[in-house]
Amino acid sequence: QVRLVESGGGLVQAGGSLRLSCAASGGIFVVNAMGWYRQAPGKQRELVARITGGRSTIYADSVKGRFIISRDNAKSTVYLQMNSLKPEDTAVYYCNADLAVLGTSLRDYWGQGTQVTVSS
Repeated sequence: QVRLVESGGGLVQAGGSLRLSCAASGGIFVVNAMGWYRQAPGKQRELVARITGGRSTIYADSVKGRFIISRDNAKSTVYLQMNSLKPEDTAVYYCNADLAVLGTSLRDYWGQGTQVTVSS
């Protein structure tokens, strides 16, 4: 059974940094793109950053220059380094991966979410 397990969330003051990690496990055969999304209270889930298997990246305009996404293909893990955090970054952050287990097609999987709270 595929699992995406996130870690690294928490409470931080504005201007601080956090690093999120998400490890995929469970009979994985291939991992394509991986990414991070977030959802603040009363708002829709939005893309934060995404990285392909070839390490091409895209970022939301609101986080460009502050967040860095990276991955370790050997560990099926994606990271999100978040710097210069702002109160508006407060949200539940969800890991997403486009992957396949042996004998199946690629499909999206989601983690359970990790809370990031930035105090002013």
